[in-house]
Order: sequence, then structure tokens, then C-alpha cells
Amino acid sequence: MGRVTTRSAAGAVVDFLEAAGVRLFFTVPGESFLELIDEVDRRPGLTLVSCRHESGAAFMAEAVGKLTGRPAVAMATRAVGAANLAIGVHTARQDSTPMLVLLGQVETEHLGREAFQEVDLPRFYAELTAHAETVHRADRAGEAVARAYRMATTGRPGPVMLAFPADVLAGPCPPAPPVVAPVAVGPDAGTARQVAAMLRAARRPVVIAGRGAQLDPEPVRRLAERFGLGVYTAFRRQDAFPDSHPQHIGHLGLGTPPALLEPLRAADVVVVLGSRLSEVTTQAYELPLPSARVIQVDPEPGSLGATVPVTIAVPCAVRPFVDAVLTADSALAADAVLAADAVRADAVRADAVPAADVVTADGRAGLDRRVDWSQAHDTWARLAAVPETAASDSSDRGVHPAAVLGAMRRRLPADAIVVNDAGNFAAFGHRYWRFDHPHTQVAPTSGAMGYAVPAAVGAWLAGDGATPVVALVGDGGFLMTGQELETAARLGAPILVVVFQNRLYGTIALHQAAGTGRPAAVDIGDVDLAGFARSLGAAAVTVDHQDGLDDAFAAAAAFDRPRVVVVRTDPDVLTPGATLSGLLARHRPTGATNR
Repeated sequence: MGRVTTRSAAGAVVDFLEAAGVRLFFTVPGESFLELIDEVDRRPGLTLVSCRHESGAAFMAEAVGKLTGRPAVAMATRAVGAANLAIGVHTARQDSTPMLVLLGQVETEHLGREAFQEVDLPRFYAELTAHAETVHRADRAGEAVARAYRMATTGRPGPVMLAFPADVLAGPCPPAPPVVAPVAVGPDAGTARQVAAMLRAARRPVVIAGRGAQLDPEPVRRLAERFGLGVYTAFRRQDAFPDSHPQHIGHLGLGTPPALLEPLRAADVVVVLGSRLSEVTTQAYELPLPSARVIQVDPEPGSLGATVPVTIAVPCAVRPFVDAVLTADSALAADAVLAADAVRADAVRADAVPAADVVTADGRAGLDRRVDWSQAHDTWARLAAVPETAASDSSDRGVHPAAVLGAMRRRLPADAIVVNDAGNFAAFGHRYWRFDHPHTQVAPTSGAMGYAVPAAVGAWLAGDGATPVVALVGDGGFLMTGQELETAARLGAPILVVVFQNRLYGTIALHQAAGTGRPAAVDIGDVDLAGFARSLGAAAVTVDHQDGLDDAFAAAAAFDRPRVVVVRTDPDVLTPGATLSGLLARHRPTGATNR
């Protein structure tokens, strides 16, 4: 037998990740994982990005995983770095995004003594990750990272954390096990045939396309067109199906207009493709209705039926499911044609006239039932059109947020990757931008503020370098992580950041206005955000009136360097359907006046 070559634990870990195709590593450097930093930095095929804050590192890694379906790495030190990473790790967990989190830890002999910056990292990360462990032995580091990679990328993808005591990383370790790609397994033939038959017989069938469909949208189109399905996209998964397709009927997000929900309420069959049916997608777990038969498809068995009762649960990815169902449907169609031929032959022998509609013109017997989704699609299109009142608004309080999206649509490429932060402003992006291209929406279903700027950097690094990246963010989120513009400038990432500056935590103000009737602790100062952006290396302008929007976005469309367009928006306009003054008026006693 040949002798097994050993190297450092850090080397074995990075060897495995490089072989697995992991290319991007994001960090704020720390002294407890020096060997990992050095191993990544010395390899020309890997990119090590130094960030301004660990939350930025985690958001960048999350955006890479979301766009590509392959994990990136977020690295940090001990308790303090781990705590700062946590918001991005939680985002990866809720958004089912693959991510590897590599943390330094105190030396082995100091564990359990509350040493400098020590915390029990697996316990701390237990609720935020799919798996978390401390690697106590150098010679087990390779198998630990192989296990972590497998758990992050199979079943329901998500973040996995490994903590390395500082003395472990330099110890000897044999090579990690080889990377083993999982085999895509579809439903059994009986289940596929049952699904095909159910869809053939359905009168108002719809699809909810989620994370699994977002990564691989083409099979969704084939399934929808074969069976005449209306297609919804799950919360912040709008690029899973093209908006312009005549069978697209809406986005299941926050504040979805009731008119868009009617086809889902009326559905007799609901096919859920790669979505865990979150609170927002289900409209607070109210939809689909109990009367609907639900077919849920997800590679993670634990997600099937977890929030909504299902008729058929299929534990697999979207593509093999669709392939199997379409194959089964072809067999059903062939059987139906044979049966129709037999009926026709009997009718001819009986000297009768055969029914003209026994077999459809395209040979798919029995599928002459085609749902007309034009009215539902037109309802969506009407609601998604920028209102003329926004286009003509000249309020002294600021620009209407919908007018910002109107100018973006006129001046920016339709295939740009749009990264949005959390906040009320995002509702305008969801409503008025057109998602007609796959892999163009990057957004936190977790609702994490501060996401957009660092995630835009990650999205640019994950892309081809030619596809424009646009970040939408409120002034609250921008003031949390806008310092990552320095990272963008240093890397030469030509991202565009659009800041909706209404000097308000708008989402909280909305809840307060609707609930208590009095906003509190929601004010944001009148900061020179453009000046701040310029100090970090970005080109930046401030737009105070909508007349300046087109010129600002025309210049920004060059995508030649990091750019920021700060738009001072009307703080009274909270969502496409609600104003702050209107909500507060509901709490005002009859006859009372503003003073």
C-alpha cells in the first residue's frame, strides 16, 4: 500500500472545497484562523474577499449561493466574528441557501473556560444552521468539511458551520474524501402517472414556483404549458417564471392585492415546486385552501406537508419531477389515443358518426380542457403598471417610490440582476420591476435589513462580470452595511445602488400607524448619503425631484464603477396601497384635525 500523504488540516479543508468547485471566500480576518486565510490566499483559482463587517461577508456568501446553487464560504473569528455573521447565516437558513461557515475558536486546552472571546459555537449556531460542530482533531478536518459540504448542498440546502480551535488548523491531516455528486432521483412511475392524471382532470390548476424552481426555471414552463397551469411565484422568487408569460398570474408576497389571490382561492389543484410554503407565500398560512388538492415537490422530506396538508408529497428536485410527469402524461395520452381509435372503430362498424372532439388536434387526448388565464394575467399586468399619479407626482415631500421604478425600467437593462433589501420600499420593486429573465432576483425572504449592498457585491462576483447588478435599499438598510461600497470599489465591482431615502423606518412606522396609531423610534437623520458613498470610492448623486430620475439612471447605466443614486422619497407613501397619513387618520377621533 502507498503511504497516505498528509498536510495541514487547513490545507485539507481548502483542498476539498477547491475540488468541490467552491471559489469565493468572504471574511473579516482574525487571528484564530490564520491558516485558513493563508491557504485560500495562496491559490490563484480562489478569491478571498476582505469585508468591512462580518455581516457583509455573510450576505455576500449568501448571495453567491442563492444565484448559483453552489455554496460560498463565510469565515470569521470566535464569538465576536461569529455573532456578527449570524444575520447572514440566518438568512441562508430561512432562504434555503447553501453556505459554509468556517470559524476560528480558542485553543483546545482553553475550551470550556470562557477564554478570550469564547462561546460554545455549535450551541450558538444550532438554530441558525442545518448542522454545526467543532472539529477537535486535526486528522478529522477533511472528513468534517466533506460532511459539511454534503449537508449544505443536499436535501434542503442551507448553512453548515464548522469551528476550528486555533491549534487544530496547523495539525496534520490526511486528504478529505472525494467529492461525490448526488444522483437526481425522480418520483416512481406510479406517482408520476397519478400526478399527470390529476393535472389532466383539474379544472383550475395552479403552480407555486419557489426556490427549487428559481434555480431551474425551464421545467416549470414546460409543465405549465403542457397542462395549462396558472403560475404564481413564491415570496421573492419572482425570477422563477417570466412575468410576461401569459400564464403568469402573480407574486405571493407581502401585501399581495386580493384580486391576485382569487385564482389561488379557486384552485382545485395546487402544485408546489421547490417551496417550503412560508408564512408570506401562504399569506399567513391561509392559502392554499383546504378544498384544494396540493402536490408538493421538494428534495427535503421534512418540508413536505410541514405547513400545509398535502395530497401527494414528492421528495425530489423540480427537474426530475417534471421529466417524470411529462413522460407519464405522454403515456396517458398514447393510451387515450388508442382508446379513442377503438371507439372510432366501433362507431364506424356501427355505421355511426364519431365524436369530433374525442382526440384533440395535437393528439393529446383528453386535454381539450384549457384554462384561459388571460383575465388573471391582465389583472396582474394592470396592478404592475406604474400608476400615472406616481409619474406626475411633484410632492414637495419627495419623489413617489413608484416613479423611481418607472425611470429604472426606462433606463436600465431588463436583464439586470436586482438585489433588494428588506423594507417597505421593496414592495415597489416587487410590484413594478419586470422579472422576465432567470437568475435575476436576489432578495432575503428572511427580511434581513442591510442585505442589499453586500449581496450586490456577492452577486457581481458570482456572475459573469458583464451582467449588471442593481441594489435597491432604504436609507435604514444602507446605513447598516453601506460601508461595503468600499469593498466594491476595491474589487472594481461596478454595482449600482439605488437608495430610497425617506428618513424613516417605513415598515415599523406602518405597523405602528396601523396598530397603536403613533410612530415611535422610527426617525432617521437627514444624512448626506451621496457624500458618504463618495468617501467610500463610489460615484454618487442625489435626486430631489422626479425630473432628475431619468438623467441619473441614464448615467448610472454605464455600469463602469460603483455608483449610487440617492432618491429622496416621500415618507408618507409607505406601500403601493398605503400612506402613513391615511393609516394614522383611522385612529383620529371623529372631528379631530391635524395641528
